Amino acid sequence: MRAIMTQLILKDGKERSLFRRHPWIFEGSVARLDGRARTGDTVEVVDAGGRRLAKAAFSPSSQIRARVWSFDPDEIIDDAFFKRRVAAAVARREAMPQLRGQDGMRLIHGESDGLPGVIADRYGDTICLQLTAAGPDKWRKAIVGALAKVDGIARIYERSDSDVRGLEGLSPVTGWVHGEAHAADDPRLSIDENGVRLGVDVVAGHKTGFYLDQRDNRLLTRALAAGKSVLNCFCYTGGFSLQALAGGAASVVSIDSSGPALAGARANLALNPQLDASRAEWLEADVFEALRVFRKEGRKFDLIVLDPPKFAPSAAHAERAARAYKDINLLGFRLLNPGGDLLTYSCSGGIGLELFQKIVAGAAVDAGRDARILQRLSAGPDHPVALHFPEGEYLKGLLVQAD
Repeated sequence: MRAIMTQLILKDGKERSLFRRHPWIFEGSVARLDGRARTGDTVEVVDAGGRRLAKAAFSPSSQIRARVWSFDPDEIIDDAFFKRRVAAAVARREAMPQLRGQDGMRLIHGESDGLPGVIADRYGDTICLQLTAAGPDKWRKAIVGALAKVDGIARIYERSDSDVRGLEGLSPVTGWVHGEAHAADDPRLSIDENGVRLGVDVVAGHKTGFYLDQRDNRLLTRALAAGKSVLNCFCYTGGFSLQALAGGAASVVSIDSSGPALAGARANLALNPQLDASRAEWLEADVFEALRVFRKEGRKFDLIVLDPPKFAPSAAHAERAARAYKDINLLGFRLLNPGGDLLTYSCSGGIGLELFQKIVAGAAVDAGRDARILQRLSAGPDHPVALHFPEGEYLKGLLVQAD
């Protein structure tokens, strides 16, 4: 006999997004809750006519009132469920030839791996885990247990400290949840990314310690850099810069406003004695101001990388973010030598690819440059995008060549 579960009843017509297998159920779609449910509890999703549609994690504090675990209303959400989902996500990565030999990769990419609110990044024998929603927060033990069984994993650090947890009514959670640091006073480790060694700080670094989503784009920068003068803006710990040096760049100027990030970049360069450190210049400055100074000085570059932080975390910030993206790309075009390449990116979920391309095109026009897109860029294959969840494609980029 089927156990009686709390039911989340949808308003009439609001089941259509679930038929398209979109995993989010917004507050405005909910008619009522039949029964009691606490934050993170599993509820049965039912349409206005009484049809059972899915099992979902309930989040009473969030505008996303529930996130679907399974579109099979009879599937049981238990420890075994998370073991299956984690194993399937890992197996997908293991089957991708382009990921073989990589020390760093994303193992779980949230909704696109059927685990909404779960991010797990692997750095060698260490996983950094982020739980950003109420459902996975409740199932932490099961998720950690499943990840701990991944071949070669010795330790897991939780970095559930993003701002979005506040929207779920959750407090930050950080710390070792399986194993411990290599040394009690030093949580840093390093990975080999396409022949370049890079340090990762899972405790204090950005995101889960590093930007794994740009791995393939850093390799593209390496392929383009031979003999060129390179400018890397918002360089963080120097991933693009080191790959440009590995590709034979004549010079690489790297700018970031964070002194600690630049210290990490210099430390990364020291990890790679095969690279010519004399070709690297590190500048601690506001990127916008630094580029304006470069323009006044008449400096030009053959290859420019623009990888700014998230200017628009949501669509509500899109207008203000568009101005910032326009400004930085305008400066980039003005500093680019004729025939030069601009690698420009946006990681803002509130800026879609079509809008981003319009912004970059407008910047080229204002700079008086004719330009063409040579390649559209995105995150690597370890960051899959479910067809029914386009929101998963947050990183977009363009390789643009300007006359």
